[in-house]
Amino acid sequence: MTKLSVNINKFATLRNARGGNMPDILKAAKDCERFGAQGITVHPRPDERHIRYIDVAELKPVLTTEFNIEGNPIDSFIKLVLDNKPAQVTLVPDAHDVITSNSGWDTIKHKKFLKEVCAIFNSQGIRTSIFVDPNPEFIKHAAETGCSRIELYTESYASLYQEGEKEKAIEPFYKAALAAQDVGLGINAGHDLNLENLSYFYQNIPGLLEVSIGHALICDAIYLGLENTIRAYLRQLKNN
Repeated sequence: MTKLSVNINKFATLRNARGGNMPDILKAAKDCERFGAQGITVHPRPDERHIRYIDVAELKPVLTTEFNIEGNPIDSFIKLVLDNKPAQVTLVPDAHDVITSNSGWDTIKHKKFLKEVCAIFNSQGIRTSIFVDPNPEFIKHAAETGCSRIELYTESYASLYQEGEKEKAIEPFYKAALAAQDVGLGINAGHDLNLENLSYFYQNIPGLLEVSIGHALICDAIYLGLENTIRAYLRQLKNN
């Protein structure tokens, strides 16, 4: 079964726009779980423009599903993860000034660093996942870092799918999934997946364990309501 992990960053963006506690991040996360989400994802950044470090600490004791913390493993991020011990940490090579994640790791160039970071988290029983482009060579080298999973960066898939090139869009991701299976890595995916393109991706990616979806899901919830939206996304993760 492929799990749906809801990235709740956008709830925090809305809250931070006015200050105060509206919407309530803890309530939003618990409602996502109550409506069927099998995980909650947060991506705290150093400037705390959406999820804040304190949010992570407050979320940890109230969540009942898998907690996934993703981000660039700078010292403060590593400490945050170790202090809160989520089920999974996803390592993302964010520059400090990007609006959103825009590339995966070069696991050849950064292998030594990634190996050191994975060892830290693995020693604490935290599952490690590395954010990568659909490049079989990078996936092969990711396996040598000690991580348990990769997360496929799906922006290119979403863009080509929207242009009507769904077979061309899925091909590199199918090959990447086979490469991951060959080296014993679990497969997650995320970025720009939505109600239009998720089902096709799910049906064509063998061994897909988890999708992390935030922006599109929260946008859909404005029109459909959060409960209906989460149920709609869960329906896409079934064989139609």
